[in-house]
Amino acid sequence: MPLSEHEQRMLEQMERALYAEDPKFATALEGSGLRTYTRRRVYQAVAGFLVGIALLMVGVIVPQIWISVVGFLIMLGCAVLAVTGWRKAPKPGEAQGGGGAAPRRQGRQRRSMMARIEERWQRRRDEQGH
Repeated sequence: MPLSEHEQRMLEQMERALYAEDPKFATALEGSGLRTYTRRRVYQAVAGFLVGIALLMVGVIVPQIWISVVGFLIMLGCAVLAVTGWRKAPKPGEAQGGGGAAPRRQGRQRRSMMARIEERWQRRRDEQGH
């Protein structure tokens, strides 16, 4: 459930107060834990991908098709995990939780776009006489 505008303003005020009070602590909390978690997840996915390649090769060498299929599925799953983990990983200077200006601006653009779509929908319904 998204926060109301009042709640977002309150959250921003609390964030600014935290940065003003203890900037060192605030930057330590800003996303390094998530960054470490996603980096570890990507590394594990790459290791799993290599295990999948090994199983694929073993399945080709030993005439057991099911080993190759399992290896391919492991490779596919690990590739998906690595790509999604890499995309979700925050950049080193990036704030988490909407602390920066760009995510808020993007949210406003989405809301205004949704408002425009709803207005168009309503106009069409009114023009059709519903």
